[in-house]
Amino acid sequence: MGASFHIENFGCRAARADGEAIANRLLAAGHLPQQADDADIVLVNTCSVTAEADREARAFIRRTHRLNPQARILATGCYAQRAPEELAGLAGVTAVVGNSHKALVPAIVLGLTQGPANSGESPALVSAASLLAGAGSPLVLADDTFAHSFLEEAQVVPGAQTRPNLKIQEGCGNRCSFCVIPQTRGASRSLSAGAILRQVEGFVAAGGNELVFSGINLGRWGRDAAAIDTRVNGNPASLASLVRRIFSTTDLPRLRLSSVEPMDWDAELIALMAEFGGTRLARHAHLPLQSGSDAVLRRMHRRYRPWHYAEKVAALVRAAGPALTLGADVMVGFPGETDAEFEDTLALVRALPFGYLHIFPFSPRPATRAWALHRQNPVPALAVDERLQVLRALAAEKTRAHRSRFLGSELDAITLHTPAALSAAGKTAALTENFLPAELAGNLPANSRVQLHVAGLSANAALETAIAPSIRHSSESRPAVAV
Repeated sequence: MGASFHIENFGCRAARADGEAIANRLLAAGHLPQQADDADIVLVNTCSVTAEADREARAFIRRTHRLNPQARILATGCYAQRAPEELAGLAGVTAVVGNSHKALVPAIVLGLTQGPANSGESPALVSAASLLAGAGSPLVLADDTFAHSFLEEAQVVPGAQTRPNLKIQEGCGNRCSFCVIPQTRGASRSLSAGAILRQVEGFVAAGGNELVFSGINLGRWGRDAAAIDTRVNGNPASLASLVRRIFSTTDLPRLRLSSVEPMDWDAELIALMAEFGGTRLARHAHLPLQSGSDAVLRRMHRRYRPWHYAEKVAALVRAAGPALTLGADVMVGFPGETDAEFEDTLALVRALPFGYLHIFPFSPRPATRAWALHRQNPVPALAVDERLQVLRALAAEKTRAHRSRFLGSELDAITLHTPAALSAAGKTAALTENFLPAELAGNLPANSRVQLHVAGLSANAALETAIAPSIRHSSESRPAVAV
């Protein structure tokens, strides 16, 4: 029997895709998932977008070592890339592998579990095996070349994740003044169209119903033409050309795009939303906003102005219709943000048809331009807290209003793995095609496509639903995967 492992993921969808890819490779090698308190190997897939994310990772490592002192802890991800020595200095940490070497993580874990006799495959494995024997200090792998950073995933299938992530793009070439991602992820790099198509075909063959494309800067897929297929169906590579190729050559039932920068929603990609939205392309668009103030966006070095953002939203609504669920990230308290600039953000949020917002306070990150701006002109903590409360109240109001629009309607959805408490209440967790959480009366297996009738909203604004007469189970047209 293989060793047991636990992966704790912090941060964005793309980071979770990395964690899922590592887990799939360890499962294929015969290792078994386990809770952190009992696992032989604990992988901490860190985030470093805020100081709070750093703190959470450290706290998890300390707690794991206290409750499971025999576990070998391997830290990877953005914090491991930005400050590997900090993590290597924590008790219980066996190895720190930055994003620059993340592709080696599965092999390093295998080396830790197999020991010196089976560790001749690579220098990383030799180092890991020596650690297993108790020699030396923690292994640290991190540099700025990112030569081993793209973790091409094992075949994604519906399993622990009904709607798995396929990360098709890594890194970012933007230089937003507040962001450490160019330091922690490197330049933009794309998974080849051929590899993506093989993944999609394998996912369909395994009975998958919804696949999520993720990336650090997803809309830039294909722009690093020297490293990937330079043309898709005879056209220059772009995210839109890739999506069209997938729809024309595979039977993927539904594709969902994760966060795409506002200016990367070009005419071709918006046209795909008009053509396939609500059928094979989810009517869901997440466009990072950060601020509704022109002046703040300029200090952030963002590549759009508030009116550009509003124009993209209007084009998407025209393409997808009113069922589109629009989401955004909004930052509060960027250095120098005045009351008037915050009011600009509130006004833009009120004016646009958001279905949800991810709201967070500015966090100064070392070695960024905003780090210096914060030292020069910080926003008082009390003002930040007050603005967060106002914006969160507005976001909750807009979320409930958006979901209320669907009362009495029918929506296509996919069933999820249902929490035990919800299942005991005779309900099934589901997610609608346009990204609304739903509670379905009755018990159904995960990965079933169903047509839901929306009867009401729960206290937490989830859709309360029942099976509509036009229910469609995935089992009627394609096999569901046992999980």
